Amino acid sequence: MIKLSKREQSIISILLKNEPARSSDIYKELKKEEDLSLVTTKRVLSSMTNNELFVVVGSGRSTKYKLSVLGRIFFDIDASQYISIEPDKRYGLEGYNFDLFSSFPQEVFTKEELEGLNGLTLQYKEKTKNLSEAIKKKELERLIIELSWKSSKIEGNTYTLLDTEKLILDGQKAEGKTKEETQMILNHKEAFQMVYENKKIFKRVTRERLEEVHKLLVKDLNVELGIRKSPVGISGSLYRPLDNIYQIKEALDNLIEALNRLKNPYAKAMIMLLGISYIQPFEDGNKRMGRIMADALLMAEGYAPISYRSVDEKEYKEAVLTFYEINSIIPFKKIFIEQYKFAAKNYAVK
Repeated sequence: MIKLSKREQSIISILLKNEPARSSDIYKELKKEEDLSLVTTKRVLSSMTNNELFVVVGSGRSTKYKLSVLGRIFFDIDASQYISIEPDKRYGLEGYNFDLFSSFPQEVFTKEELEGLNGLTLQYKEKTKNLSEAIKKKELERLIIELSWKSSKIEGNTYTLLDTEKLILDGQKAEGKTKEETQMILNHKEAFQMVYENKKIFKRVTRERLEEVHKLLVKDLNVELGIRKSPVGISGSLYRPLDNIYQIKEALDNLIEALNRLKNPYAKAMIMLLGISYIQPFEDGNKRMGRIMADALLMAEGYAPISYRSVDEKEYKEAVLTFYEINSIIPFKKIFIEQYKFAAKNYAVK
């Protein structure tokens, strides 16, 4: 995990808006913020290059700097402020970054963040040691209800938490809701139960397991199964996912390879969620599947599954859109840590 200084942040911000750029161009922009020399600027650029935050293009006087994957993912951007800019006036990427997952680092959390997450996990494991069967059943039901409700709400579903509880526990459909909304809730329940009952198989990610979970999540929703064959658009974003089935398969395989290479379960879960949302490998249900699969990876290691019950949907969407266009994980990482803390303290699913 690379912690960027204020000056490094400023340089990355300059390049995001205009790359590749010469050191003299970067210097001119930096001078607007602070009084420094060209020599100092070049020294900082050299240090950042050594830390693999840049890709150097050309040589001599033609040398230019372009952001690397590391420079993008660790850039600390205000997602709300960025997304408030009209899509056509933003400076993010319009297309898929083919280097993103093949260059993903092993660690994306700071030492302090990891210590906090590991402490929460220890508390969670201690809390779930000796649960009675009745408590286990009740806790699992509560998590399924709250996850099904909030995950569906993020996608625009209008079921309330109480309506969701009645549907899942009593089979009582809410009045005034569409068949699709009702089915979406029920599909969440079925998909989560499947990954919960088979959690150990998710220690390793495969395309077949992803497709199995996706099939459950879109059951009876008139969604074509398998890898997407048609283009999709992202509402409110300048980013457009890949529209070539062979490239989509390649991107998904790169993500799977990256996930299986990662050793940290928190990082695996977060990158699973963001990666599936970013690639959009299926016709519909991608973000839902990302959330369910993130929980599958956490539960495979005995960690707390996340319901997202307390998440602000607007902040969640802004963080995801920022990942699409900037590739920064920082805004979503803050949400992930907050939601894991909530889950570890509020659930006891063994």
